[in-house]
Amino acid sequence: MQCNNLKCVLFVVRRRIYVSNSWLEGIIPPLITPFDQQGNLDEKLIRDEIAVLLKANINAISPGGSTGEGATLDDEELVRIITIIRGIDQNIPIIAGVIRNSTRAAIRTALCAKEAGANALMVTPVSYNVLVPDDEGNYAFYQEIASQVGLPIVIYNVVPQNTISAFLFQRLLDIPEVVGIKQSVGGISSFYEMKMECGDKGKIFSATDEMLYSTFELGADGAISAILTVFPELCVSLWKMVKESRLEEALAIQDRLYFTWKTIAGNQFPIRIKYALELLGRTPGYPRSPICHLSKEEKDKIKSAMALAGFINFP
Repeated sequence: MQCNNLKCVLFVVRRRIYVSNSWLEGIIPPLITPFDQQGNLDEKLIRDEIAVLLKANINAISPGGSTGEGATLDDEELVRIITIIRGIDQNIPIIAGVIRNSTRAAIRTALCAKEAGANALMVTPVSYNVLVPDDEGNYAFYQEIASQVGLPIVIYNVVPQNTISAFLFQRLLDIPEVVGIKQSVGGISSFYEMKMECGDKGKIFSATDEMLYSTFELGADGAISAILTVFPELCVSLWKMVKESRLEEALAIQDRLYFTWKTIAGNQFPIRIKYALELLGRTPGYPRSPICHLSKEEKDKIKSAMALAGFINFP
C-alpha cells in the first residue's frame, strides 16, 4: 500500500516504533545509584546491583530515575552507568531516566543516553515550580525531545504540580516516539482512568508500589517502580502469576508487599530504599547530598515491617 499523505506516513512510522518496542512491558526495575562517601559513583556497587536485578529475569532496567537519584546525576554520570550496564549485558533493554528542567537540557541528556546505548527514555515533565508550563508547553517539550532524539519515550507522570492528564496524554500519543506513560501520581484511581482513556493507544505502566497486584489485574502493561528494585524476584513472580491467573498465589505475595511498602515509602525516598536493601544483605552505598541519613526511629519502623513480612529475621 502506498502512503500519499502525511497522516499515513506518520501511521507507518508509529507502527514501526510500536513493533520494534514490543519488549517494552513487564517488570522494569529502576536502578539505584550507589555513591561513595565523597558523593562519587561507586562502580563496583553499581555492578553488584545490576547483577542482582538481572538474576531475577527482569524485562528491562531503568537507570537515572527517582529511585536512582537521577535529578542529581550529570550527563557524564548517566552515560557511565548506561555503559556499565551494557558492559555486563549487551541485550537487556535500557530505559534511561531524563529529569531536567529545560527542553534544551533534557535533549542534551537524552542524546547522551542514546549514544551510550539506551533503547528508550523515561522523561519527567518540568518540575521546578516557576518553570512549569501549561498543556501546550508540555506538548512542545515532549515533541521537541522526540524530534531531536528519535528514541521511544515513556512519560514519567510523577510531578504533582505538573501532572500529565489523560486528555493531554492522548494528544501526546500522536507523537510517534511517545509510546507509554509511567503513572506515579494519584494512586490507583488515576492509574485506572489513564488505562481506560488511553490504554488502547499507549502502554500504561504501574508505579503504585503497594498495589501492584491490583494494577496488574486492571491491565497494566508492566511496572516501573522502586518496589521492583527491592524485591525483584518476588515482583517477577507476581507479574507471571497474575498473567497466568494464579491469583491466590499472587495475592499471597501482594499481602507481604503491601504493609512493607507502606512503611518503606516516605520522605528522603532514595535513602529509605537503600536502607531496605541493606537489611536484605545488599550493599547500596551512600545517598548523594543533600540527603544524608535516616533517623533511628525510621530505621526501626522499616526493620520491623520487613521482619513482620518475613523478609528478614526479627532483630
